[in-house]
Amino acid sequence: MGASLQPRGGGTSGRHRRRPISDINVTPMVDVMLVLLVIFMVTAPLLVTGVDVELPRASSPSLDQDNTALTITVQGDGRLFINQTEVALGGLAARMDAITGANPEARVYVRGDEGVPYGRVMAAMGALYDAGYRRVALITQPPSGGAQ
Repeated sequence: MGASLQPRGGGTSGRHRRRPISDINVTPMVDVMLVLLVIFMVTAPLLVTGVDVELPRASSPSLDQDNTALTITVQGDGRLFINQTEVALGGLAARMDAITGANPEARVYVRGDEGVPYGRVMAAMGALYDAGYRRVALITQPPSGGAQ
């Protein structure tokens, strides 16, 4: 069954002609946007990665962001991590060589928990130095409430 665009009565007067609806239906777009919003709200907290440490506060210049740098983390209980993988102090140099391909020019960031003994952080840095890694930087938080 077909629809005719000719007005009833066989005449061609323009007064009785029906025009097509030209409004845009935004309901499907709103539905998709709401679904995407829910998906992003659920997945956003899962994107935070890393080992949880309480960094000490210090006034120091900020480093250039380098996404290829490795992060060595010393937790408050003394455990060592390369990025998110736990490693023993004795195996730190071998694991670093395996990850970087024995590249001594690789940038390494050391994050030490505020409560960990200073000697434990220095032991990790010493192991890196002995393995030939010279581009090592300590990570801290900026001081809160201004300079001290």
